[in-house]
Amino acid sequence: MSPGPLDLTATALLTVDLQNDFIDPNGAYARGGQSSPAIAALPGRVRPLAEALRARGGLVVATQFTLVPGRGGEPLISPHLKALRPFLRKGDFAPGSWGNATVDALQPVDVVIEKIAYSAFYMTRLEWVLRKLGVTRLLVGGIVTNGGVASTVREAHVRDIDAIVLEDGCAAFSEAVHATAIEALRPVARIATIAEMLKEVEAA
Repeated sequence: MSPGPLDLTATALLTVDLQNDFIDPNGAYARGGQSSPAIAALPGRVRPLAEALRARGGLVVATQFTLVPGRGGEPLISPHLKALRPFLRKGDFAPGSWGNATVDALQPVDVVIEKIAYSAFYMTRLEWVLRKLGVTRLLVGGIVTNGGVASTVREAHVRDIDAIVLEDGCAAFSEAVHATAIEALRPVARIATIAEMLKEVEAA
């Protein structure tokens, strides 16, 4: 995993679900009482790496969890998610909405991938886009460590796409859950800090 120095033209930062409805104080999750200081801090932590990578020829790819509108505009919500987050309602995470968008602190992004499940590869064009752009290595950060991040990294692994998980660029709703998820990803990905990856990007 992660052999050799970074080839920045083949590297992308993948931010998983760092969206207004998840993070902003006016977003859907804050309205539902689901907030976390660790999650709220992520955009500011990740931004220097995004800027450094883009300045040197790398790409920033953002996934955006999306609730597809159904009949009458009511969102199509999986039963397990509805049980976990009963506060979700019409307009939340809707395509093209403010809530669905990546937070301003990480704008602009180079590629946006809408997704409907934990993994950014499930029923999306992500793999196709990465192949077309010649991206073979992902620096992965976002939310939640045990959900979207873990699912995406594991699917990258089986597709022979190298993944480096940003340990302090991910978060969950509890530090214990985050730490357990990071340890579980070690067999399939390199684990690194944002500071370590900044040094490697600047040296490439």
